[in-house]
Amino acid sequence: MRAIIDEKQRTANRMRAARLDVAGADFLLVHALEDLVDRIAMTARTFDRVLAIGPHAARVAHALSAIDKTGLVDAVAFDAGDTLNAPETSADLAISMLDLHEVNDVPGALVQIRRALRPDGLMLACVPSSGTLAELRDSLTGAEMMVAGGAAPRILPFMDVRDAGGLLQRAGFAMPVADHDSVTVRYDTAFDLMRDLRAMGATNSLIARPRHFTRRALLLETARLYAERHADSDGRVRATFSFVWMSGWAPDASQPQPLKPGSATRSLAEALRPKRSS
Repeated sequence: MRAIIDEKQRTANRMRAARLDVAGADFLLVHALEDLVDRIAMTARTFDRVLAIGPHAARVAHALSAIDKTGLVDAVAFDAGDTLNAPETSADLAISMLDLHEVNDVPGALVQIRRALRPDGLMLACVPSSGTLAELRDSLTGAEMMVAGGAAPRILPFMDVRDAGGLLQRAGFAMPVADHDSVTVRYDTAFDLMRDLRAMGATNSLIARPRHFTRRALLLETARLYAERHADSDGRVRATFSFVWMSGWAPDASQPQPLKPGSATRSLAEALRPKRSS
Protein backbone atom coordinates (compact mmCIF):
# COMPACT_ATOMS: atom_id res chain seq x y z
CA MET A 1 0.00 0.00 0.00
CA ARG A 2 1.38 3.40 -1.01
CA ALA A 3 2.12 5.60 1.98
CA ILE A 4 0.52 9.06 1.98
CA ILE A 5 1.32 10.13 5.57
CA ASP A 6 4.75 11.44 6.55
CA GLU A 7 5.21 9.74 9.92
CA LYS A 8 7.96 12.13 11.05
CA GLN A 9 5.81 15.14 10.24
CA ARG A 10 2.82 13.53 11.99
CA THR A 11 4.95 13.13 15.13
CA ALA A 12 6.31 16.67 14.84
CA ASN A 13 2.79 18.10 14.56
CA ARG A 14 1.71 16.26 17.70
CA MET A 15 4.81 17.25 19.65
CA ARG A 16 4.33 20.90 18.72
CA ALA A 17 0.71 20.75 19.88
CA ALA A 18 1.84 19.25 23.19
CA ARG A 19 4.36 22.07 23.65
CA LEU A 20 1.77 24.74 22.82
CA ASP A 21 -0.70 23.18 25.29
CA VAL A 22 -3.48 25.60 24.30
CA ALA A 23 -6.38 25.55 26.76
CA GLY A 24 -9.59 24.31 25.16
CA ALA A 25 -7.95 23.08 21.96
CA ASP A 26 -8.94 19.52 22.87
CA PHE A 27 -12.69 20.19 22.49
CA LEU A 28 -13.11 17.55 19.76
CA LEU A 29 -11.34 14.95 21.88
CA VAL A 30 -13.54 15.86 24.86
CA HIS A 31 -16.63 15.41 22.68
CA ALA A 32 -15.42 12.04 21.42
CA LEU A 33 -14.48 10.80 24.90
CA GLU A 34 -17.93 11.66 26.25
CA ASP A 35 -19.46 9.64 23.42
CA LEU A 36 -17.04 6.78 24.11
CA VAL A 37 -18.02 6.60 27.78
CA ASP A 38 -21.72 6.58 26.85
CA ARG A 39 -21.19 3.74 24.37
CA ILE A 40 -19.27 1.58 26.82
CA ALA A 41 -21.74 2.31 29.62
CA MET A 42 -24.55 0.97 27.42
CA THR A 43 -22.65 -2.26 26.68
CA ALA A 44 -23.84 -5.22 28.74
CA ARG A 45 -20.25 -6.28 29.40
CA THR A 46 -17.27 -5.51 31.57
CA PHE A 47 -13.74 -5.46 30.17
CA ASP A 48 -10.88 -6.61 32.38
CA ARG A 49 -8.03 -5.62 30.04
CA VAL A 50 -8.18 -2.57 27.78
CA LEU A 51 -5.84 -1.34 25.06
CA ALA A 52 -5.90 2.44 24.61
CA ILE A 53 -4.29 3.01 21.23
CA GLY A 54 -2.62 6.19 20.05
CA PRO A 55 -1.57 9.59 21.39
CA HIS A 56 -4.68 10.08 23.53
CA ALA A 57 -4.28 6.88 25.57
CA ALA A 58 -3.90 8.69 28.90
CA ARG A 59 -7.07 10.69 28.27
CA VAL A 60 -8.93 7.49 27.36
CA ALA A 61 -7.83 5.85 30.61
CA HIS A 62 -8.95 8.89 32.62
CA ALA A 63 -12.35 8.94 30.89
CA LEU A 64 -12.90 5.23 31.55
CA SER A 65 -12.26 5.72 35.27
CA ALA A 66 -15.65 7.45 35.47
CA ILE A 67 -17.53 4.20 34.82
CA ASP A 68 -17.29 0.81 36.49
CA LYS A 69 -16.87 -1.14 33.27
CA THR A 70 -13.14 -1.57 32.72
CA GLY A 71 -10.09 -2.89 34.49
CA LEU A 72 -6.43 -2.36 33.64
CA VAL A 73 -5.80 0.04 30.74
CA ASP A 74 -2.59 -0.40 28.73
CA ALA A 75 -1.36 2.47 26.54
CA VAL A 76 -0.07 1.28 23.16
CA ALA A 77 0.70 2.96 19.86
CA PHE A 78 1.47 2.32 16.22
CA ASP A 79 5.26 2.40 15.84
CA ALA A 80 7.16 3.41 12.72
CA GLY A 81 5.74 1.45 9.82
CA ASP A 82 2.31 1.35 11.49
CA THR A 83 3.10 -1.70 13.64
CA LEU A 84 0.88 -2.00 16.71
CA ASN A 85 2.94 -2.46 19.85
CA ALA A 86 0.60 -4.97 21.51
CA PRO A 87 0.66 -8.76 22.04
CA GLU A 88 -1.94 -10.90 20.29
CA THR A 89 -5.09 -11.96 22.20
CA SER A 90 -4.15 -9.69 25.11
CA ALA A 91 -7.23 -7.49 25.59
CA ASP A 92 -11.02 -7.58 25.96
CA LEU A 93 -11.45 -4.04 24.61
CA ALA A 94 -9.37 -1.95 22.19
CA ILE A 95 -10.00 1.78 21.78
CA SER A 96 -8.63 4.16 19.15
CA MET A 97 -9.55 7.84 19.40
CA LEU A 98 -9.00 10.29 16.54
CA ASP A 99 -5.90 8.43 15.36
CA LEU A 100 -6.57 5.96 12.54
CA HIS A 101 -6.94 8.63 9.84
CA GLU A 102 -3.20 9.30 10.17
CA VAL A 103 -2.18 5.67 9.73
CA ASN A 104 -0.95 4.74 6.27
CA ASP A 105 -2.26 1.17 6.25
CA VAL A 106 -5.70 1.39 7.86
CA PRO A 107 -6.80 -2.14 6.78
CA GLY A 108 -3.59 -3.57 8.23
CA ALA A 109 -4.00 -1.54 11.42
CA LEU A 110 -7.50 -2.92 11.93
CA VAL A 111 -6.26 -6.48 11.41
CA GLN A 112 -3.59 -5.90 14.06
CA ILE A 113 -6.18 -4.53 16.48
CA ARG A 114 -8.42 -7.58 15.91
CA ARG A 115 -5.48 -9.90 16.56
CA ALA A 116 -4.72 -8.06 19.80
CA LEU A 117 -8.22 -8.85 21.06
CA ARG A 118 -9.22 -12.00 22.87
CA PRO A 119 -12.09 -13.98 21.31
CA ASP A 120 -15.31 -11.95 21.65
CA GLY A 121 -13.31 -8.82 22.45
CA LEU A 122 -14.62 -5.44 21.30
CA MET A 123 -12.97 -2.70 19.26
CA LEU A 124 -14.24 0.89 19.35
CA ALA A 125 -12.67 3.54 17.14
CA CYS A 126 -13.61 7.15 16.47
CA VAL A 127 -12.12 8.45 13.22
CA PRO A 128 -12.45 11.85 11.52
CA SER A 129 -14.51 11.20 8.40
CA SER A 130 -15.70 12.57 5.10
CA GLY A 131 -17.04 16.11 5.45
CA THR A 132 -14.43 17.15 8.00
CA LEU A 133 -13.04 20.60 7.18
CA ALA A 134 -15.07 20.67 3.96
CA GLU A 135 -15.35 24.45 4.18
CA LEU A 136 -11.60 24.92 4.63
CA ARG A 137 -10.84 22.49 1.81
CA ASP A 138 -13.20 24.39 -0.49
CA SER A 139 -11.74 27.78 0.42
CA LEU A 140 -8.11 26.65 0.18
CA THR A 141 -8.68 25.04 -3.20
CA GLY A 142 -10.42 28.12 -4.57
CA ALA A 143 -7.78 30.47 -3.19
CA GLU A 144 -4.89 28.43 -4.53
CA MET A 145 -6.44 28.24 -7.97
CA MET A 146 -6.65 32.04 -7.98
CA VAL A 147 -3.24 32.77 -6.45
CA ALA A 148 -1.10 29.95 -7.84
CA GLY A 149 -3.09 28.55 -10.76
CA GLY A 150 -3.40 25.09 -9.20
CA ALA A 151 -4.22 23.36 -5.91
CA ALA A 152 -1.78 21.39 -3.75
CA PRO A 153 -2.78 18.63 -1.27
CA ARG A 154 -3.25 20.35 2.07
CA ILE A 155 -5.98 18.38 3.92
CA LEU A 156 -6.01 14.64 4.55
CA PRO A 157 -8.48 12.41 2.71
CA PHE A 158 -11.12 11.01 5.07
CA MET A 159 -13.16 7.80 4.97
CA ASP A 160 -16.96 7.72 4.95
CA VAL A 161 -19.35 5.38 6.77
CA ARG A 162 -19.51 2.93 3.88
CA ASP A 163 -15.71 2.77 3.72
CA ALA A 164 -15.59 2.11 7.47
CA GLY A 165 -18.06 -0.77 7.31
CA GLY A 166 -16.15 -2.38 4.46
CA LEU A 167 -12.84 -2.02 6.30
CA LEU A 168 -14.24 -3.72 9.40
CA GLN A 169 -15.47 -6.66 7.35
CA ARG A 170 -12.19 -6.87 5.46
CA ALA A 171 -10.27 -6.94 8.75
CA GLY A 172 -12.29 -9.95 9.93
CA PHE A 173 -14.41 -8.35 12.65
CA ALA A 174 -17.71 -9.99 13.55
CA MET A 175 -20.90 -7.93 13.87
CA PRO A 176 -19.31 -4.78 12.38
CA VAL A 177 -21.12 -1.47 12.84
CA ALA A 178 -20.25 2.01 11.56
CA ASP A 179 -22.23 5.13 12.40
CA HIS A 180 -21.78 8.86 11.89
CA ASP A 181 -21.51 11.92 14.11
CA SER A 182 -20.91 15.55 13.18
CA VAL A 183 -20.03 18.75 15.03
CA THR A 184 -20.24 22.28 13.60
CA VAL A 185 -17.97 24.85 15.22
CA ARG A 186 -18.15 28.60 14.57
CA TYR A 187 -15.17 30.94 14.41
CA ASP A 188 -14.67 34.67 13.98
CA THR A 189 -12.36 34.05 11.00
CA ALA A 190 -10.67 31.22 9.13
CA PHE A 191 -7.43 32.18 10.89
CA ASP A 192 -8.95 31.21 14.24
CA LEU A 193 -9.77 27.77 12.83
CA MET A 194 -6.21 27.40 11.54
CA ARG A 195 -4.84 28.26 14.98
CA ASP A 196 -7.04 25.58 16.54
CA LEU A 197 -5.86 22.98 14.02
CA ARG A 198 -2.26 23.82 14.85
CA ALA A 199 -2.99 23.53 18.58
CA MET A 200 -4.63 20.12 17.97
CA GLY A 201 -1.63 18.79 16.04
CA ALA A 202 -3.93 18.47 13.03
CA THR A 203 -1.93 20.36 10.42
CA ASN A 204 -0.72 18.90 7.12
CA SER A 205 1.22 15.63 7.42
CA LEU A 206 0.79 14.46 3.82
CA ILE A 207 3.93 13.29 2.04
CA ALA A 208 2.83 15.26 -1.03
CA ARG A 209 2.33 18.49 0.93
CA PRO A 210 4.03 21.70 -0.23
CA ARG A 211 7.42 22.00 1.47
CA HIS A 212 7.66 25.81 1.32
CA PHE A 213 6.06 28.35 3.64
CA THR A 214 2.49 29.20 2.69
CA ARG A 215 2.33 32.55 0.95
CA ARG A 216 0.58 35.38 2.78
CA ALA A 217 -1.48 36.12 -0.32
CA LEU A 218 -2.83 32.56 -0.28
CA LEU A 219 -3.82 32.76 3.39
CA LEU A 220 -5.57 36.09 2.91
CA GLU A 221 -7.48 34.83 -0.14
CA THR A 222 -8.45 31.66 1.75
CA ALA A 223 -9.87 33.72 4.62
CA ARG A 224 -11.72 35.98 2.18
CA LEU A 225 -13.32 33.06 0.31
CA TYR A 226 -14.14 31.31 3.58
CA ALA A 227 -16.02 34.39 4.82
CA GLU A 228 -17.74 34.79 1.46
CA ARG A 229 -18.87 31.17 1.10
CA HIS A 230 -19.23 29.76 4.61
CA ALA A 231 -20.31 32.58 6.95
CA ASP A 232 -23.55 32.89 8.90
CA SER A 233 -25.62 36.06 8.98
CA ASP A 234 -23.57 37.41 11.90
CA GLY A 235 -20.34 37.12 9.90
CA ARG A 236 -18.89 34.18 11.82
CA VAL A 237 -17.71 31.20 9.77
CA ARG A 238 -18.58 27.52 10.13
CA ALA A 239 -16.23 24.54 10.35
CA THR A 240 -17.56 20.99 10.10
CA PHE A 241 -15.93 18.10 11.96
CA SER A 242 -17.41 14.71 11.08
CA PHE A 243 -16.64 11.38 12.72
CA VAL A 244 -17.31 7.76 11.96
CA TRP A 245 -17.59 5.40 14.92
CA MET A 246 -16.38 1.89 14.11
CA SER A 247 -17.16 -1.11 16.29
CA GLY A 248 -16.55 -4.79 15.78
CA TRP A 249 -15.95 -7.96 17.74
CA ALA A 250 -13.16 -10.48 17.53
CA PRO A 251 -14.84 -13.65 16.22
CA ASP A 252 -15.89 -16.27 18.75
CA ALA A 253 -17.99 -19.44 18.52
CA SER A 254 -20.42 -18.08 21.12
CA GLN A 255 -21.52 -15.22 18.85
CA PRO A 256 -24.70 -15.35 16.72
CA GLN A 257 -23.91 -16.95 13.38
CA PRO A 258 -25.63 -16.28 10.04
CA LEU A 259 -27.51 -19.25 8.61
CA LYS A 260 -25.70 -21.19 5.91
CA PRO A 261 -27.24 -20.97 2.43
CA GLY A 262 -29.93 -23.63 2.05
CA SER A 263 -30.29 -24.28 5.78
CA ALA A 264 -33.58 -22.42 6.25
CA THR A 265 -36.59 -24.62 6.97
CA ARG A 266 -39.09 -22.18 5.45
CA SER A 267 -38.97 -20.27 2.18
CA LEU A 268 -39.19 -16.48 2.06
CA ALA A 269 -42.50 -16.74 0.19
CA GLU A 270 -43.85 -18.98 2.92
CA ALA A 271 -42.72 -16.60 5.65
CA LEU A 272 -44.36 -13.64 3.92
CA ARG A 273 -47.62 -15.43 3.09
CA PRO A 274 -50.51 -13.83 5.05
CA LYS A 275 -52.04 -16.00 7.75
CA ARG A 276 -55.69 -17.02 7.32
CA SER A 277 -58.03 -16.41 10.18
CA SER A 278 -60.42 -19.24 11.03
